[in-house]
Amino acid sequence: MSGNLGCVVVSVDGNEGSMDALRWALDNIKLRPSSPDSTQPPGHFLILYVQPPPSIAAGLNPGAIPFGGPTHLEVPAFTAAIEAHQKRITDAILNHALQICAEKKANVKTQVVIGDPKEKICEVIENVHADLLVMGSRAFGPIKRMFLGSVSTYCANHAQCAVMIVKNKEASSKS
Repeated sequence: MSGNLGCVVVSVDGNEGSMDALRWALDNIKLRPSSPDSTQPPGHFLILYVQPPPSIAAGLNPGAIPFGGPTHLEVPAFTAAIEAHQKRITDAILNHALQICAEKKANVKTQVVIGDPKEKICEVIENVHADLLVMGSRAFGPIKRMFLGSVSTYCANHAQCAVMIVKNKEASSKS
């Protein structure tokens, strides 16, 4: 694939399909090389992880105190524990991705944002002026996709750059 790409964003998560997409990108995408007479910097891969907000990650909320109690209750220890757990998850995902990149000796940067994956991926794409977004697909069927939504489908329709969706190896073998 083209040798003049400046920024290729690869969206990763805890799914092995996203790591397969990263491997595919590293094996198949040629970035802009560094050149002493060029005004443009060499190309790089940006590994992007969108961390769910702590309240979504926990799936729990201590809830309001009934009968006139405060409606918004925050339990600092609970919040801190969730945030610490989220950080461990984020670190594990990025470390795995960086290990894959180290094997390929790729020029890589990482970025972590918090929020809804489909919206945040498109936001980052726009902010970094990405040339290409590469992401995996969990290969949801049409019913599951209808109820759960598909981040890759959303990004393919809303991202401000080209999008390459790499089909999950397991789904490929079932087809």
